[in-house]
Amino acid sequence: MRPDHMVSLPQNLDRVLVIKLGALGDFVQAMGPFQAIRAALPQAQITLLTTRPFVELATRSGWFDQVWTDQRPRSIPGYWALRRQLLAGRFDMIFDLQTSDRSGNYWRMLWPHRPLISGIVKGASHPHANPDRNHMHTLERQRDQLAMAGIATVPAPRVDWMQGDIQGLNIPDRFGLIVPGGSAHRPDKRWPADRFASLAQSWTQAGLTPVIIGTRADSDWTSVVAQACPQAIDLTGRTELFQLASLCRRAEIAVGNDTGPMHLAAVAGCPCLVLYSKASDPALCAQKGPSVRLLQVDDLGDLSVASVMDRLSGTLATP
Repeated sequence: MRPDHMVSLPQNLDRVLVIKLGALGDFVQAMGPFQAIRAALPQAQITLLTTRPFVELATRSGWFDQVWTDQRPRSIPGYWALRRQLLAGRFDMIFDLQTSDRSGNYWRMLWPHRPLISGIVKGASHPHANPDRNHMHTLERQRDQLAMAGIATVPAPRVDWMQGDIQGLNIPDRFGLIVPGGSAHRPDKRWPADRFASLAQSWTQAGLTPVIIGTRADSDWTSVVAQACPQAIDLTGRTELFQLASLCRRAEIAVGNDTGPMHLAAVAGCPCLVLYSKASDPALCAQKGPSVRLLQVDDLGDLSVASVMDRLSGTLATP
């Protein structure tokens, strides 16, 4: 951060709004900033505006006094309803961690009663004015943004408080996580399903039970693995986020694409191998944690199972 942009956190911030909407990986990476804002403003009433999948997670975190659901308005009446809700919040400052056109518009439409805002929207009182922001990893970029708003210390994300009941899932003592899913509209970010299936089969031969995780939207990929490896435990669509965090803490290894659950696994401390194609830039979005390895090739269709197993050499415990 440039010295000319070092500022102090505004005083007397009684009501604060944090905006973070995105996907699971984005939300996990914002957990450090969430903690930092709470620590910097212990007496403030802090509200989070997020999307429906993360309402329970945010509510149980203890970092927010209120959690609001973004209804993604697409009509003039919808925007007017959101404007009324935001104005009723009487916020002194907004921390826009989404920094998108959408979140910027939410602040713009509060004219002429716009609060202070940390973000990139034109006219921001506390702009993230670093010209290199688009070349920074998400974690570094968010730390830099908060520093420019007067919050100098941002911890690494943590999920040790996320505890889910996994007793009924019949998980064995030794298991590894297979994470074959990803964005349906980004197939270039997915290792072929039959390769994940072969990897799962090799694990069973080594005495490690594959546990397949993903949402129902991932079932086209996860079903291929489950059918090819009957010894695997298929949890597709069966785990909520707190259970997933508990599984990540217990797993011996997690192998998956550049997708949200791998961010959660990395932060939970699970040894991870994340597979990247040229469609993603790890310098900007790589999973971060105490035991994360990356394997990147131009085209994941060219990545062999042998190459993945070789990268895992020395990671898996001897049965």
